[in-house]
Amino acid sequence: MSKISIKNMDLFYGDFQALKNVNLEIPEKEVTAFIGPSGCGKSTLLKSLNRMNDLVSDCRITGDILLDGDNIYAKNYNVNLLRKRVGMVFQQPNPFPKSIYDNIAYGPRTHGIKDKHRLDEIVERSLKQAAIWDEVKDKLNKNALSISGGQQQRICIARALAVEPEVLLMDEPTSALDPISTNKIEDLVRQLRSDYTIVIVTHNMQQAGRVSDKTAFFLVGEICEFGDTAQIFQNPHDKRTEDYISGKFG
Repeated sequence: MSKISIKNMDLFYGDFQALKNVNLEIPEKEVTAFIGPSGCGKSTLLKSLNRMNDLVSDCRITGDILLDGDNIYAKNYNVNLLRKRVGMVFQQPNPFPKSIYDNIAYGPRTHGIKDKHRLDEIVERSLKQAAIWDEVKDKLNKNALSISGGQQQRICIARALAVEPEVLLMDEPTSALDPISTNKIEDLVRQLRSDYTIVIVTHNMQQAGRVSDKTAFFLVGEICEFGDTAQIFQNPHDKRTEDYISGKFG
């Protein structure tokens, strides 16, 4: 079943068309990877899924993006609610310059949860879900910027999970991390897939092969091919996909 349906979508930055006639069904509680060379539109599409592109003044979108059947670009759609339902983790770890506890509690507080006992539960649950509770449970009052980059990225994932989203968008979440931290994030993605719909942009094709159920290959603003990850990597139908995966360009 599709969690997100993208229909006949075009995206423009001023006169430049960054995405062309995108049609895509993103399945619920699976991991979908977006792969393709730099500048091909994969991060642009990802940011459209929770309307981060609203922050770009000359960005214009036509077509429909449906979350559980509702068009998220409809005039009366609640963008704050959308960003609660569709969380995002960025390429560079970006914890707030606050304590680890306050980073995780930030979202729930903005949504009106003030009870200390309830916040304690949310912080513990989210850090456990992000597989970092054991590493930081005795340092919750420590500044989140004082821990390692890999730990910071898991704090950012925990922060996204704290508001109980349904979808988690990840924009190259391991590109700034060392191999050990990358491994931990990939393990985490595999664990979270049973509870969340995850969309991950990655330059690392091996990573897409390891963590995703479905893969979409982008080239100059178009989706050339979309299907089961094993099929995309082992038996691509489009010559351009085959050329990219075999390293002929990229």
